[in-house]
Order: sequence, then C-alpha cells, then structure tokens
Amino acid sequence: MTHPRSFPAARIVCAVAGFAVLAGPASLAPRALAAADAAAAAAPPPLAPPQHRERGSLVFENIPVPDAALAARVARYEQSREASFVDWLADGSMLIGTRFADTDQLHRVAIPLGMREQLTFYEDPVEWARAPLRGGGFAFLKDQGGDENAEVYYQPPTGAARPLTQGSFIHGSPVWAHDGRRVAFYGNDRDSLSYDVYVADVTSGAAPTLLVGGREDTWYPLDWSPDDTKLLVWKYVSITESYLYLADAATGALTPLDDPAHPRKAGIRMAKFAPDGRGVYVVTDEDGEFGQLKLKDLVTHSSRNVTPDTLWDVEDFDVSDDGRYIAYVVNDDGRSRLTVLDTLGRLELAPAGLPEGRIGNLRFDRTGRRLAMSAESPVAPRDAYVYDIEHGRLERWTRSEAGPIDVGTFVTPQLVHYPTWDRVGRHARMLSAYVYRPRTAGPHPVVILIHGGPESQYRPGWDPLLQFMVNELGYAVVAPNVRGSSGYGKSFLALDNGPLREDAVRDVGSLLVWIGLQPQLDRDRVVAMGASYGGYMALATLITYGERLRGGIDFMGISNFVSFLRDTSGYRRDLRRTEYGDERDNGTRVFLDRISPLTNAGRIRKPLLVAAGANDPRVPVSESEQLVWRVRAAGGEVWYLLAKDEGHGFRKKANRDAYLETVATFLQRLR
Repeated sequence: MTHPRSFPAARIVCAVAGFAVLAGPASLAPRALAAADAAAAAAPPPLAPPQHRERGSLVFENIPVPDAALAARVARYEQSREASFVDWLADGSMLIGTRFADTDQLHRVAIPLGMREQLTFYEDPVEWARAPLRGGGFAFLKDQGGDENAEVYYQPPTGAARPLTQGSFIHGSPVWAHDGRRVAFYGNDRDSLSYDVYVADVTSGAAPTLLVGGREDTWYPLDWSPDDTKLLVWKYVSITESYLYLADAATGALTPLDDPAHPRKAGIRMAKFAPDGRGVYVVTDEDGEFGQLKLKDLVTHSSRNVTPDTLWDVEDFDVSDDGRYIAYVVNDDGRSRLTVLDTLGRLELAPAGLPEGRIGNLRFDRTGRRLAMSAESPVAPRDAYVYDIEHGRLERWTRSEAGPIDVGTFVTPQLVHYPTWDRVGRHARMLSAYVYRPRTAGPHPVVILIHGGPESQYRPGWDPLLQFMVNELGYAVVAPNVRGSSGYGKSFLALDNGPLREDAVRDVGSLLVWIGLQPQLDRDRVVAMGASYGGYMALATLITYGERLRGGIDFMGISNFVSFLRDTSGYRRDLRRTEYGDERDNGTRVFLDRISPLTNAGRIRKPLLVAAGANDPRVPVSESEQLVWRVRAAGGEVWYLLAKDEGHGFRKKANRDAYLETVATFLQRLR
C-alpha cells in the first residue's frame, strides 16, 4: 500500500530424526508458563539505576561508549547515501529523494547524472511527493519527529511551499488530476479512526473538501479518470480483502468497480485507469494465490489477465499514456524482475543492466517512451534509472556514493530453502531464506535477521549495517521468510494469523536446526535480531530457544500484544486485530497475553539490546520500556537506546549512525 530477477535457487533439503521435536517451542510447557506468570506478578526487587548518558536527542542506558577502533571501522559504513526516483516533473526533468545532510530531501535532476538541485530544506525528512502532468510544482508529505502525522504541502513552480492541510492528522497518497489544479489525498481529519479522501484546489487557496468518507473505513485515492470526472478509490479492509469504487469527482457518489450483484473478496495491491478511460488496470489475487495484473472493463465488468504466465506477485506497474507499453515488476522469491510489454508489437522487453535486487516506483513520462524507476541491490545503493524504450538502452540518472568502502568487498546473498516443522502433503514445508556468508574461513557466528510486518518479506537490498556485520565482525546473516510473510501466496500469508502466531516462531526453531547442520555456521554463536514485528519475533525466539542463542536485538518490537493493540494509533487497531486477534475477546486476550514476551520476560537470560523512537505511533515506545524494566527486574542484562526525535524507525543520519555503532558494539561483545 505504500511506496516501494531471477536466478536458480539453491534448494537445500535435510532429513533430521525427530525434526518436529527438535524445532518445537519450549513455551508450550504449562508448568513453565505458570512459573513465568507467577514471577511476572511478583513484586520486583529494587533496581539499581541504569548507567545513563545522553547525546543530542539520544539516550543510552547501560550501553558502553564504543571502542575507538571499532567506531572508526563503523564510521566508514555510515557515509553512503541513496537516491530514489520520485516522479517526473512537468518539464521532463526528474524529482528524486536523497540526503546531503541529516535527512532525505527532494532534489531536481535535469539530465542523466546531472547536478542534483535541492528543492526542500527541512529538519525532518520529506516522505513522498507527486508532480502534476501540467501546471508545474509538486505536492509532498512531511511529518515532525517521526510522528507520522504528515501534512500535505504544495510547492509551486516559484515561491515558498505552503501546507494544504492543518492540524496533527495523518495524510498521504497525493494524486493529481490531469488539469494540474486539483490533488486528492487521504486524511483522518474528520475521525481519527477513519481514512477519508479529500480534494484540494491548489489555485484557489480554499480548504480541502471531503469527497469520500465512512465510519471507521479506510479509503485511498488511486487515480483520476482521463477526463477528471471520476476518481478511482480503494476501500482497504485487510491485505486479503479490498474493494475498488469510482467516485464522482463533483458529488462523491460511489459506484463499485465489480458487478454489485457478484462482489468478490480479494486482495488488491494497486490500480489505475486505462488511458482510454473505459477500463481499469488492477493487481488482484481474486483468481488465485498471487496478485496478477488484470484489465477490467467498466461497462461489461469482464476482465482479462495481462500477466497470465506470472507465477509470483506483480508488485508494481505503469501504463504509458498512449496505452502501447505496460511495464510491471514481479516479486520472484524476494528479487524484482522487470518486464515491459509492447502491446502493439506483441513483444516482451527485459531491460538489461539493472541491479539484481529490488526495483520499484515505475513511472512513464509524458511521451510514454521513457520509463523511470528506482533500483538497488546488496552491492549497489538505490539509484534512479530510466529505460529508453525507443533506443533500447538503460540510462542511470543518479550515481550514489558508497562512501570510503570498496563495494567489491560486499557480499551477495545466497537464496536457500530449508525444511520447517510441518508438512505439505507428504513433504516437509520449505521456507526461503537469504544467507550472507563472510569470505573468511568458518565456522562463523550467525545473526538471524527477522523481518517486520508480519505481512512483509525480507528482500535483498542495500544495507551497510548488514554488510558491516558480515565483513567487519565476521557474522553470517540469515534472513528467513517465515510463515505469514507476503510474496508466497495468500494461503501462506494466513498461516500465522490469530492462534497460529507461535507457528512462525517454530519456523525459526527449524532454522536453528538447519544452521546446526551447516559446517560453516557456528550453532553455538547465534543472535536473533528484528525490527517492529520482527522485534517481537526476536524476543519470542530468545524466550523459546534461549539455550541456543547468545543474545537478541529488539528494535521497536511488540512486547505485549494486549497493550500494543490498546495503545497503537486508533486508525491501525482494527487492521492489526485482523492479524493478531481481537483482545476484547476474553479467550483471545488470555492467549495473546500468554505468548507475549512481557509475560515471559523472566526467561530472557541472555544479553538483550532494545532500541526505540519516542514518537512511534505504530509500536508505542511503552512497548520497549515496559520490556526493559521487566527484564531488568528479573536480573537480565539490557542495553537500551532511545531516540527522542524519531518514530517507527530511525530516519535521521545521526540517529542511524548511533544505532549502527551500538549494534556493532553489542555484536562484537557476543562473538
């Protein structure tokens, strides 16, 4: 819902006697649970105050000052930057996002590898932007301190930017009408629990008008019809259930895209009008496990599959203004694969020379012959590229710096598949993982890097911290996609929902078994690490399989599902209940409390690093702080890093650098 290759996979299969027993979670023992609950309820002993220091907006508790030599090595990995394609400007130049100081700002680039002219200058990063096809200028989003209450700003061709919205509300997805005057976006100004669609006329100075709204509904604007009389809007219920409507641009009256007599529940990724206005292109999984690109006729309600031979999710697409070219990206087991269809010549074009990793934000220019995108890989920072279709060549528009590091030393991961604890038919279920191996002789200590979401996926891309762990600290990094990950079909996505939550933790237990069978990996030196939901997974792994781990790293993770669902931002609460369960139900509440790391914090006996942002609206900082207190009360060792001016993730360079240095110091100690 937000702004975002193919090579043979090494399939590794092993047979282990008693495999399910070896991978099973210790947390299923009722006696151990009762003891943990009793210990959690007991009055804690007086705690010695943690060692405390501050630097700018950062607070360090029980975190030693990094060794000077280690800090110098880390600093070399902190100097890289990336550049993302954002949009085409009306004059044919390119709008990009990159960082020259502490935060990402918008810049203009007129020609390939041309000078980057900075256009925005804020202390906080600019999050996203869109430019109209005519009229000049652009609209962009910016919040304060990571609170995600982004305002929509309009930057005219000349003069200062001005806000189109007011107040501490959430806004996003600016979409321009073809007339260059009106921009649609979503916001929760009217009701904090709902996303409504608003339209602002940037030439009038009047307040935005409410076009589409509902009670505790989530609406997003997607595209304007070619004649600007209709707005394509998306009613989002969950990742597996969404609906498309046409909104009258004058009255807001809604018409369902599908036949109202036969509505179909399906997951929708994205959609836009066909250039002739008679149909809508949509990525949907209505006919199978994966999201496919279809063209739906607005009159007959019939549809045809544009990507019939694709066996993975289509994750992005765009259509040229004349309709001749359709570009789409497929998520092929974690790597992006770009195809451009020439509908006139009935050809499939595959641009050569793109980094082998992630590709996103496809946009044709007004001529329909230049396709822009962002692309990155584990050995190449994200940059903006343009595929010139007429001349069949790929042009690089930005060249981002890796800093004083030879990227030739960076490691490309190996895609492996390992057996987990359950079966599909007569065979063990296989899960994918990306493995980064040091070039030195093993056996190597291991970091298990668990992605967030959980409706997300580990995708190999540019990551200096990961490369530092591999090249400088000698860790192998294994990044699994456990059940519940996206990218592997909607049935797989649902395998961890509600009461199945701990099944995903058991997948990490199976990965520990696999690691123990690899001669180049040291099964006695393993650290679990994750962010957001991945932070919960790292904590759950530390609790369930603590005897097999050296320690854990929890970055803004969920420590108690009940308090998380109570305290997360209101607009997110029902969306998360769909995934985790409704804590208002007594049985569900008991289950969620039982599996939560906070309940079992007394079983964390290995060193733990916790990091969080004070302004996090998704996983409130209280989730981290209550865990830190509980583990310390039980006698455990916890390092705690707090950024006062960040939200869900660290976006400012100084804070990211501090996090990298802290992780490096922690991992160095655990070696």
